[in-house]
Amino acid sequence: MAKKILKIGTRRSGLARAQSKCVADLMRAVWPGLELELVSFSTRGDRQGGPLAEVGGKGLFTAELEEALDAGLVDLAVHSAKDLPAEDPPGLIIAATPARHDPCDALVTTHPGLDNLPSGATVGTGSLRRSALLRRLRDDLKIVPLRGNVETRLGKVLGPQPELDATILAWAGLLRSGLAGRFAGNIHPLPAETFIPAAGQGTLAIQTQADNAEVIKLLAPLNDQATRESLQAERAFLRMLHAGCHSCIAAYIRPADTGWAGDAMLAKPDGTDMKTVSAKARTAKETGETLAK
Repeated sequence: MAKKILKIGTRRSGLARAQSKCVADLMRAVWPGLELELVSFSTRGDRQGGPLAEVGGKGLFTAELEEALDAGLVDLAVHSAKDLPAEDPPGLIIAATPARHDPCDALVTTHPGLDNLPSGATVGTGSLRRSALLRRLRDDLKIVPLRGNVETRLGKVLGPQPELDATILAWAGLLRSGLAGRFAGNIHPLPAETFIPAAGQGTLAIQTQADNAEVIKLLAPLNDQATRESLQAERAFLRMLHAGCHSCIAAYIRPADTGWAGDAMLAKPDGTDMKTVSAKARTAKETGETLAK
């Protein structure tokens, strides 16, 4: 009987495929000889332009992969955890979360850093959260709507005919795609404790069918417990605040010396009425609950 090839669902972007290849490499390292194949899908978020909150927000980059899992077209799917809605869809689970990469955002610019951007400089982002946090730090900057894959957004700032002074991207994505080294002199990480990341940022979520015992077993060794607890607490925080695609919200929960620590932000969609809070507790779950109160 022919050996089964496990199919990994992924978005078609260079970053998504790089992330899925990382997962495939991790699986092969644990299970030598395992046959894996990447299967690419175009999601609605990849096809539609405009601000995320206006075209549908969360789930835009995951629905087609989840439908492929339900239909048995793929055996597992690799997501950027921050793209997933806070609720798992019926019949699907996050079976593994490999160790989290640095969750911070990074400013990409030809200038020396955020403090060195001239007044009125244009910064491209399609994120309500990034826009709000940026306005809090530099209300003299001009924020311009910007979407597209990582290469497209980098090109708007660092290309031969730049259109923007800066953009903000996830540091983990730049690292996983190999672009961090190529553009090292133009990338300036922003401290996660002050420029609070999106819930799940820097984390890969590997999803499969809840009753697929074979794949769940294969994925189990990839799971990093601290990352899993962080993600569960951050997603629970979003659920407690009923956060959706129009929410301007951030949450970062991580292990600390004597337990867990967390930072969170909530603002109106236009970035006004911002509230930030920090908390420490014995567990990740308790930290998230304290942040949400």
